[in-house]
Amino acid sequence: MPDFGAVSYGFGAILFFLLSVLLATAWRGRLVGGLLLGACLLSGTWCLLIACRTVWGIPLNLLLLLEVVRAGAWMAVFAALLGYIRWGDHAPIAERSKLVPTLTFAFCGLLLLFGVLDVSGLIGDYDSSQTSKLWIVGHIVLSVFGLLWVEQLYRNTAREQRWGLKFLCIGVGGLFAYDFFLYANALLVARIDSSLWTARGFINGLIVPLVGISASRNPGWSVDIFISRQVVFHSATALGAGVYLLVMAAAGYYIRAHGGTWGTAAQAIFFFGAVVLLFALLFSGQLRARLKVFFSKHFFRNRHEYREEWLKFTRTLSRSDDNEALMTNILQGIASIFDSPGGIVFVRQASGFHSIGAAANVTPSDDYVLPPGAPLVKFLEAREWIVDVDELELLPARYENLVIPDWVNDAKGWLLVPLMNRDSLLGVVLLLAPPVKRPLNWEDRDLLKTVGRQAASYLAFVRASNELTDSRQFEAFNRLSAFVVHDLKNLVAQLSLVSANAKRHQDNPEFVRDAMSTVENATNKMSRMLAQLRKDRLADTTTQLVSLSPIINKVVRLREHAEPVPTIDFLQPGTVIRADPERLTSVIEHVVQNAQDATQPDGYVKIRVMQKDESVHIEVEDNGSGMDGRFISERLFKPFETTKGNAGMGIGVYETREFARSRGGDLQVQSKVGAGTTFTLSLPLEGERSSANSLLSTFEANQ
Repeated sequence: MPDFGAVSYGFGAILFFLLSVLLATAWRGRLVGGLLLGACLLSGTWCLLIACRTVWGIPLNLLLLLEVVRAGAWMAVFAALLGYIRWGDHAPIAERSKLVPTLTFAFCGLLLLFGVLDVSGLIGDYDSSQTSKLWIVGHIVLSVFGLLWVEQLYRNTAREQRWGLKFLCIGVGGLFAYDFFLYANALLVARIDSSLWTARGFINGLIVPLVGISASRNPGWSVDIFISRQVVFHSATALGAGVYLLVMAAAGYYIRAHGGTWGTAAQAIFFFGAVVLLFALLFSGQLRARLKVFFSKHFFRNRHEYREEWLKFTRTLSRSDDNEALMTNILQGIASIFDSPGGIVFVRQASGFHSIGAAANVTPSDDYVLPPGAPLVKFLEAREWIVDVDELELLPARYENLVIPDWVNDAKGWLLVPLMNRDSLLGVVLLLAPPVKRPLNWEDRDLLKTVGRQAASYLAFVRASNELTDSRQFEAFNRLSAFVVHDLKNLVAQLSLVSANAKRHQDNPEFVRDAMSTVENATNKMSRMLAQLRKDRLADTTTQLVSLSPIINKVVRLREHAEPVPTIDFLQPGTVIRADPERLTSVIEHVVQNAQDATQPDGYVKIRVMQKDESVHIEVEDNGSGMDGRFISERLFKPFETTKGNAGMGIGVYETREFARSRGGDLQVQSKVGAGTTFTLSLPLEGERSSANSLLSTFEANQ
């Protein structure tokens, strides 16, 4: 069974060391924070040594010497605070008078001289020697000095600043008061009471939370301790529930002892009612709200735990999958900060009206709307004020005699919060009154403005995303239209050529056959383009295995009417790929046409088809005007960029590259101004070469 004294002082040591760790991690080098850290470390060490005295055989005179140092450390903290705090235009008391610090620390030094004397046996058996009496009297005087420092600090601190120091004064003052009682009793009864000495460890530990609260309330000490409101709230709730159950247990025991024959039944009924009442209180929203207000008012410097509130609000907004969910989450996030049961979110529409986006615990009607010219809309947009409906009724002049819609009172509204993005009012949140209504201060209003702007930024982002989606749909349609117009331009050029030569060659049967073939080809292409107007042109929806030989020969036939006439320089047989044959023909024709347009009639345009590794390379080489490197890198592959002036649209090269990439290939270009250009279209082969050769005859027969 462990010794009760060891447990008592061990308890005090653990709490002081925990507080020391918090202070050490938050210390920023200022004097007050350093002295406070030192006092806590000394107190924890002193408690630890007393707890382990019997195990480690520590001499009592060493412990009493350390006790003097510990008391001096706490008085040094108070001396530094008196020098730190200023009251109005008055100088600090530590600068006005050096008498109290001088006497205190001189006495501590004098008392330490007695530590060399043997005072063992003092606890339990009183030593009547003058040295022991002087030692006890010294500790009594030391306690008086400690109480004097506490009194001086509290009395000379301005009333509005005592909120941050009162717990430190209560805790350390209680410590010195208990020491005074302990040693005064020892002087009177001729011995130090062992029970009082043993309880001293627990008493030292009990002041640690008070010191921690004061440190957290005074960041100017350069010790910023974070105490979670959630921890305080739940700890206080658990403590209150424990006290309640202890009281109920005592009452139940009394009922059973004095209830006679009904005692046991009465005790069971009483316990059941007590437990039901406890759970009713624990789940009471009004009680929770009152406790939160109480703790915020009496234990914390700020009303809100901003880090937790901001993280919770951001998480709430980020859960939004669509616009409707965002409206609900905005209302839920803002309402939860002030324990509001619900409200309404009004969102500005394209027409300027603010209509309902979400509602909770309110049944809105069609009258709940804010027109563009409403006084409330103008006021919120111009001022960005939080409108307290109750305050507006009592002090209308504070809100410039603002007139609010009647439905605000019908809905039992409490606050009107603007959702501002830059200088634009994107929405308004109407909050219902919480179970425990409290007056708003500057912290509440600033927090509401901040979360309002955050919510408005999410609204603006969602609107921009929706507008971007619509814009992309129109862009896709316009892009498809550009490709269609580009193909139509080529078809018109072919048909115009047929029309221009019709009168001269109308009696030539071969011309008529070519003309009919051209018209048929143009008709088929236009039919396919009409079918693709409702599809994504860049998607391969009709891919199949195709042989390149018929495709290349077809392109040459289609482009042989223009000069220079394209020629096939090399065509490796057995080349099979998977693609849409019509699109493949179109993109190769685009490249050949561009080469013809860039080359003089006496020049050349050569086509080569070669297999390399697992891909096929289709090269189109000309000796035309060529392009410089800057044009190739910056403009060649951009849609609607061209060197042909009004004769071109800048679509063909872009579409060819996009087609190649959609099939897992690419389009590369080598060019030099005045020396010509070579386009290389690379596409992946379909399967092994042997498989392609075995199927070649079948594919060519189907072309």
